[in-house]
Amino acid sequence: MEELGDELDGLLVVSLEQAVAAPYCGLLLADAGARVIKVERPDGDFARGYDAGADGQSAIFAWLNRGKESACLDLKNADDLGVMRAMLRKADVFVSNLAPGAVARMGLSGEDLRAENAGLISVTLSGYGEDGDAAQKKAYDFLVQGETGVCSVTGTPEQPSRVGVSVTDLSTGLTAYSAVLRALIKRGITGRGMDIKLSMFDVVADWMNMPLLQHRYTGGAPKRSGLQHSFVAPYGVFTCGDGKQVLLSIQNNREFAAFCDQVLGQPDLATDSRFEQNPDRYANRAVLDDIVNAVFAKMSQGDVVAALDTARIANAKLNDVADLSEHPFLKNAQGVIGGAHVEMAALPVRSKHGTKNAVPDLGQHTQAVKAEFGIP
Repeated sequence: MEELGDELDGLLVVSLEQAVAAPYCGLLLADAGARVIKVERPDGDFARGYDAGADGQSAIFAWLNRGKESACLDLKNADDLGVMRAMLRKADVFVSNLAPGAVARMGLSGEDLRAENAGLISVTLSGYGEDGDAAQKKAYDFLVQGETGVCSVTGTPEQPSRVGVSVTDLSTGLTAYSAVLRALIKRGITGRGMDIKLSMFDVVADWMNMPLLQHRYTGGAPKRSGLQHSFVAPYGVFTCGDGKQVLLSIQNNREFAAFCDQVLGQPDLATDSRFEQNPDRYANRAVLDDIVNAVFAKMSQGDVVAALDTARIANAKLNDVADLSEHPFLKNAQGVIGGAHVEMAALPVRSKHGTKNAVPDLGQHTQAVKAEFGIP
């Protein structure tokens, strides 16, 4: 079977990046074979200080920056700005996520750069956009979750919550990566590069379309329901006799009949008028949940999962991060930062060469980059 790997070999990506969104885009480009030069301030990407778990260096930084080169440039310095321009004259892709307008003020807008490099694809990431009031707002993942309404549909009825991973940053980095691939295809046809401008707000607003459309067209956005569903039952978390918990989701009457017969041992429940159709089950979900919990309370988590699997009922253990770390399905990869080896979840799309695991030290490639692009 043909495998993916090195599709972007020979392409040069210059990434003026920090934090998570742009670095995640750069990680995916590097994994596809591109040469990615990460341009950092002299004091480095502040993400290097997110934690100190890898022998004093950041394990999170290692996750996001494998396979890149690091060049420290002070872009307020004319010589260093000259190096940056020289790189961009030869680059295929320029990614940046500085404050809105910062790149253009340095004369590094896509339009300016394509005067000398017609094929350059310029990708600019912002929090809310680059015009008007949107350009003035400072943005981080959590704040955009709040602004787009993600927190309003996440959490319990009593308390809103943020999504527990950086969904705004990661979705924006992934969207940027996909846009770069589209732009490269277009460039292959026209020979011309282009500008790609993405805001974190726009990306997450798109991901919010399900509750947005419910608000606009079906009588209101879903209420926060914790681990319950807003209209399906049984659906949610149930406690087993050993104190561990199981999630299950039943989507149709056929599944419910199999669940009642093979798991609960109460086949008559499937034709009980309180539970015969999903709207009935949802209206009487408190009673139904009590029935399920009473049966599960006599079984271990392992026995419950085995019974659900046998009956072909969709289920999952309610794992914590420690459980994920030891999960038999988890595929691991490594990053090497300094002398530390950091084990992390592997990228979901596998390359035949494997993910590059070397994480650059701050400024590790500065002198080599300067020599290559004009300043020995």
